[in-house]
Amino acid sequence: MIRSFFALLLTCLGGASWSAEPVYGGDLNVGTVHITLSPLSWDPADWTWKSNHDHGSAREQLFAGDLTKSKRNGGPYSFIADAYLPTDSMRGELAEHWYWEDPLTLVVKLRTGVIFPTKLGVMEARELVADDVVYSYDLVNESPKRIATYFDHIKRVEARDDHTVVFHLRHFNAEWPYRFGYGYYSGISPREMSQVDRKSWKNVTGTGPFQLERYVQANAHIYRKNEQYWDRISLGQESYPLPFVERVIYRIIKDEATYLTALRTGQLDILEAIRWIAVDHLKKTTPELRWNRYLATGGQFISLRVDQKPFDDIRVRRAMNLAVNQQEIVDHFYGGHAELMAYPQHPEFGEYFEPIEAMPDSVQELFTHDPEEARRLLDEAGVPEGFSFDLQVCSCSPSHMDLVPLLESYFAQVGLKTNIQTMEYASFLSTMTTKTHGPAYLMTSGHTNPMTTIRKSFVSGQTWNPSQYSDPEFDEKVRVLHETRDEQERIKILRNLTREILEQAPYVWLPIPYVHTAWWPWVKNYGGELRAGAVRPWPIYARLWIDHELKEQMGFD
Repeated sequence: MIRSFFALLLTCLGGASWSAEPVYGGDLNVGTVHITLSPLSWDPADWTWKSNHDHGSAREQLFAGDLTKSKRNGGPYSFIADAYLPTDSMRGELAEHWYWEDPLTLVVKLRTGVIFPTKLGVMEARELVADDVVYSYDLVNESPKRIATYFDHIKRVEARDDHTVVFHLRHFNAEWPYRFGYGYYSGISPREMSQVDRKSWKNVTGTGPFQLERYVQANAHIYRKNEQYWDRISLGQESYPLPFVERVIYRIIKDEATYLTALRTGQLDILEAIRWIAVDHLKKTTPELRWNRYLATGGQFISLRVDQKPFDDIRVRRAMNLAVNQQEIVDHFYGGHAELMAYPQHPEFGEYFEPIEAMPDSVQELFTHDPEEARRLLDEAGVPEGFSFDLQVCSCSPSHMDLVPLLESYFAQVGLKTNIQTMEYASFLSTMTTKTHGPAYLMTSGHTNPMTTIRKSFVSGQTWNPSQYSDPEFDEKVRVLHETRDEQERIKILRNLTREILEQAPYVWLPIPYVHTAWWPWVKNYGGELRAGAVRPWPIYARLWIDHELKEQMGFD
């Protein structure tokens, strides 16, 4: 339906509030941060990083982000980081409260009355109990696909009674809330999952606000409201049961022009990640949209395999960095909508982050453009003019596909020939996790949180260490970091580790772009928040509602 001029005028003048109170029902159509990507697996034991995005609607966690402390609600937190909840921004989700019984014993009290709904072919409705948490932990901990060292700090997990879970630690780990509290691999499933095919989407279930109703391969996931959901929200003087919307529909759209059109025509209520290049046009053609701008939460780089020649030579790696005109990429490729250096630490990590001007000269040099020095270093390392190398890139990233020709030209200026290998996402990721990827690998990897970004990317043998960087002394410093209880001391250690890894240049460090989220004004109780745990937006979606009257007045059914 064509929007009326009257509705457009009202919206442009500030957006009439057509529903003062929350409204139940309707569909929420979302183009997520990962709109181009299909689910990787429905089985928690497969250790897929995107699982909370895909089935975190059903599988809740012990902890989640406290959205009452969002900036939109007058708090200090944006809830943009892909897996970082500062202590004060965290609330209990399935955990009602928790305490340290002694320095190595964490006691978690579960909420009572939380129900797993009936799931055909899986289970009858019943209450969540501590044995489900133990089962969920054992499921991922005993998986052959588990990330090395991830749960090494946990000796065992026990159910003391039906609503008490006890974590017995071998040693303290400063990431304990993240590792099995709100992290990538800490969703809680019922014990009945042990009797069914966990890889089938039809068997996904949990205590969360939505249940996965249907999955259409490479097209959409459809989630329906859990009528037995336990949580509520206080708005003003009233308390309301959650969730508000009847369904959440994730659209999987690989083509950028198509998903931008879907937003513009109201087929998407929210599009969470929009490149800067499309923003001005959308603001002109669709001025009713609401906006939030944020610095991307994934590091962007070319990983250089340090276990293969010639990238085992630091002179070559530094030369590769000097060959790339980082500032030109910021100014022209991103139109100024990027930061020269914002990885491996992110500015939203507070004191853990140090800006480039605070870095040593040896680090700052890597972000300058000096092709003559690059060629000198290559000559010194014995790399001849015309040396060629393979650069693998994922076709799932429009930005990377556009960036590759520019990178190719920079390397050509210092006598290097780049062989571009384009891959579909599943193959692209599989080569990295199985360590069969090429010598140069253009990727985006989540900042995660201040400590994990260093551990997962640069500690020996880690799954998400694409450069194969390995230094026993560095590994030991990371171990000490995680066992340090005092946060100010951790900040000091982590700053030094960040400087060290930047200087070693296992990657060609690339600028980090700003990204935009857009939504229609009929989406209420929303301010562009993206995550309330590790890649987990579901507590956010549960609190949104659709102003159906406003949507109709604006010319949409």
